[in-house]
Formats: sequence, structure tokens, C-alpha cells
Amino acid sequence: MWHHNEEHTKNNSKKVGPFHEQAYVFQNGYKGEMEVRSGKVYLVGAGPGDPGLITVKGLKLLQQADVVIYDRLVDENILNESCSEAEKIYVGKASSHHTLEQEMINRLLIQKAREGKVVVRLKGGDPFVLGRGGEEAEALAESHIPFEVVPGVSSAVAVPAYAGIPVTHRGVASSFTVVTGHKGSEGGEPHIAWDKLSTGTDTLVILMGIGNLAYVVDQLIKNNKPPSTPVAVITHGTTSRQRCVTGTLQDIIEKVKSENLQPPSVVVVGDVVQLRKSLQWFDK
Repeated sequence: MWHHNEEHTKNNSKKVGPFHEQAYVFQNGYKGEMEVRSGKVYLVGAGPGDPGLITVKGLKLLQQADVVIYDRLVDENILNESCSEAEKIYVGKASSHHTLEQEMINRLLIQKAREGKVVVRLKGGDPFVLGRGGEEAEALAESHIPFEVVPGVSSAVAVPAYAGIPVTHRGVASSFTVVTGHKGSEGGEPHIAWDKLSTGTDTLVILMGIGNLAYVVDQLIKNNKPPSTPVAVITHGTTSRQRCVTGTLQDIIEKVKSENLQPPSVVVVGDVVQLRKSLQWFDK
């Protein structure tokens, strides 16, 4: 029933990457709670893309997993840290194609746990930030399957940071809000109170927003956000493929089209975008 993607399950005989370059300094000294239980599911955040941003706890669980069920945006270097004997199942989603529907993923987690396996559900970013981790946790709880949530570094803050954009900054922004730009569950527009967001937060961070950018911009302007408000659109953030285009609500759509930016993306709206001019460091 569950399909394995060979391209996503390659394991290098020699492990490389930031983990082994740094000799994994916490290997013998980590004091966190690490009793790994069979028949349990670990909802692990893999971080925003840069493999060095997975947490110490998340990495150690990955290395002990019997089964790894992972998403489209998980870096291969992270996946290669899992045990070579571990079963790896790809359940990635793109906006136009889902390898497995969410209900099937929930059932897969339950099935593997009932087989007595140590299951790591490896999700991009943080499992509970627009990652449907809460739905998976609900399904596990309803089926009386023990689970644990291991938070990850969210792209909502990490991707802007790699673009030289702090989501808060003294004297510029003291609040930020994270929303989805993805279409709603019925295929319509996202169910968001744009009238409140337009004037109720200093920095607006929109995940999965590039495909619906025209609608988002239209709603913000209609709800009294000045057309001159700075905007940044960042794609493939925290990776070697990162690209960032800046503009204003008035011209950002044309700029994104001109540069042919593609998902995954993070959109940042607010005056903090102007700080990129002096704080840009990663993609110079």
C-alpha cells in the first residue's frame, strides 16, 4: 500500500555534512530526556532547509528510528543521518500533487507504531507551525498511540533571518504574525481576517504564499495596508538555492513574475524588509 521512492532513500556509505564535520559535540554530553520507545511516534521538525538547523534531539531520534516517514522539503543530508536499515517512506506534498492524502499518512503512522516500530515523522520546519502536525497528533491520540513532539526551527523566522530580515527589530517592529498563503481546504482562498491583520501587526510572514500572492496583496491593500509597504519574497530559504526579491505591495507581483520565483517560499510584509540592505549576509 505504501510506496517507496528510491530517489529519496539513498544512503551514502560515508556520512558527510555539518553533523560529522563538527564531531557532534553533544554525542556524549547531551542530558535531555532520550528514552526511545518502540511503538511510539516522534513528530520531529527537520528545520527550514539547511541541514545544520535540525535540533540535537531530533537528530538523535532520527538516528535511532526503525521507520522514517518524511516530507518533500527534508534535505537529503538529514535523511542520510538515519540508520541504513531504517525503512524510509516518502509522503511529500506539493500544491498540485500529494503522494498520500493526510488521512492515509495518519493511518500509516498508526500502523507502523502498532507493529512495534520506533517511528520518526520527519516534517519540514516545525511540526506545529502550518505543518499539520496537530492533526497527526490528534489521530495518534485517538488511537491511543504514544507520541512525542520535537519542535523544529520554523521557516517563518529562519528564512527571513537568512535573507537578512529580522521579523522584529527595536524601533521598527515589536510584533509579527504568521499565516498561510495556501488555498483553503475547499480549494478556495485562505480563511484569514485580512482586515485585522492589515493594521494589527507590524510584520506579516506568509508561508506557502507565492502561488496566491496576487490575492494576498489585493486583500492587504483593500484593507488599508499602504501600497508602499515593503515586501520580500524568499524562495528555497536557508539553502544554496535561496533567492530573494524585494519591492512593495504595489510592484512585488511583477517583480516575482520577472524573476520567475518558484515555491517553496516565504513572504515578509513590513518595514523590517528594509533592513535587508544592511543585514544581508547569506546570499550576498
